[in-house]
Amino acid sequence: MVQLSPTCIPAGAPVAPAATQPAPAGTLVILGAGGDLTHRLLVPALYDLTCNKFLPDDFRIIGVSAEDLTSASWKASLRAKMETFTQDSHAEFYTPKIDETAWSWLTERMTYQALDFTSVDAVSTLARDIGDRNAVFYLATPPRFFEPAAETLAKAGLLKETDNRFRRLVIEKPFGTDLQSAQALNAHLLSFLQESQIYRVDHFLGKETVQNLLALRFSNLLFDPLWRCEYIDHIQITAAEILGVEGRGVFYDATGALRDMVPNHLFQILALVAMEPPTSLEPEAIRNAKQQVFEAIRPISPQNAVRGQYEAGLIKGRILPAYRDSKGVSPDSRTETYTALKIEIDSKRWKGVPFYLRTGKALDSSVTEIVVQFKQTAHPLFHTAEGAAQTPNRFVYNIRPEKGADLHFNTKQPGPETIVKEVVSQFRYEQAFGSIPNVGYETLLYDCLQGNATLFQRADNIEAAWRAVDPVLKAWAKDPTPPEPYKAGTDGPASASALLARDGRCWAPFSQLKE
Repeated sequence: MVQLSPTCIPAGAPVAPAATQPAPAGTLVILGAGGDLTHRLLVPALYDLTCNKFLPDDFRIIGVSAEDLTSASWKASLRAKMETFTQDSHAEFYTPKIDETAWSWLTERMTYQALDFTSVDAVSTLARDIGDRNAVFYLATPPRFFEPAAETLAKAGLLKETDNRFRRLVIEKPFGTDLQSAQALNAHLLSFLQESQIYRVDHFLGKETVQNLLALRFSNLLFDPLWRCEYIDHIQITAAEILGVEGRGVFYDATGALRDMVPNHLFQILALVAMEPPTSLEPEAIRNAKQQVFEAIRPISPQNAVRGQYEAGLIKGRILPAYRDSKGVSPDSRTETYTALKIEIDSKRWKGVPFYLRTGKALDSSVTEIVVQFKQTAHPLFHTAEGAAQTPNRFVYNIRPEKGADLHFNTKQPGPETIVKEVVSQFRYEQAFGSIPNVGYETLLYDCLQGNATLFQRADNIEAAWRAVDPVLKAWAKDPTPPEPYKAGTDGPASASALLARDGRCWAPFSQLKE
């Protein structure tokens, strides 16, 4: 086992396991190297991988952008961003200081080239630096550059694989803005790349708690037999934020909550919760199991969809202006900042079990969680001190802010009367494993370098997800009615509660684990 560099982590803190199989030698080319994604997520993840010996000695990183930078000035800007991570001990990625040995090792392997990555002639100059090595091209660019940048790389011959080298392309969401654009993007990429070369990143899948859903479901007899319609009443998946659009008005007003969160992040969680046991842990077996879920989702009726838009309100002692007053947002915008959906899956396992999804901005909590609401026992025998029937069991899986799970079950309340009270058994990642610095991209980068596509989406996964929400998007595009208003700092529009109330259900309260 390779030993860790001890100063990469807080003294005495737990650490991620060191690599027993470092990534293969090669070159990582980051297009859009001057941007926020590179500074805030990719380079910190590469630093973590360096600390834990997951990168080979023969590894190179080439930053590419149109910005007029030198290698030295690019590295200086990366270092300045890294230093900010030493100042907030509550941040997801925190280190009390930068390990100079690890940082030097990493930056010695980094160079920068200012060039137009939509020009074949300009991009062709990368060939001399890459040579005949393995290479991964990471498009850390705005979506409008996905197609031209990929096509330019192909025309320059940089994506051609041989028996002795791999060439891979990594792109971030959004993978289109609707079914038609997603199909067009996939068709364009697949016109000069093999599906096996394309790694579509959904950063939610880099989160340890999301990856754990497979282990939770399929390694525990406690859960596996109960994970079906005979025992589960319904499932809720929530991704709530207290933040507003925070300076991203131009992007968000053209996107909205549904496009931004549902066919990618929330559907990925849905697939892991609802999928059948895969035949193995091989990438294609898991992606095939996910695809079965996506294909079984009934196209969502507009009657099963809610949209809202936040108005001014008080959040944590500060007034948040209305969405329409945000910079870059149209004053008469009909873009939704909140959406709630009822999802029905046509499968034997989930017959009659609705999945309720909700996501929104400017809410009263920042929490991402899954609530599995079990059915009442066949013959309820007990009651609470208030005289109500015993409470059905509930399993709450917290993805953020505090990672873990709560199991709600009944127990007899001490005393001479036979009455029951709901109690909660808790698991917390930090208590079990300690706090390990991680931005969520470490596994994604490592798996891409290794050629493990488990956590990446295939073309058919993407298109099936868009196909499910397509009826809602088309209906909203034609509907002149504005989204239902809700005050910032609340739990969303009233129609979201009505969506469940008509089924005789209600939303679980936001987790007590609030940021």
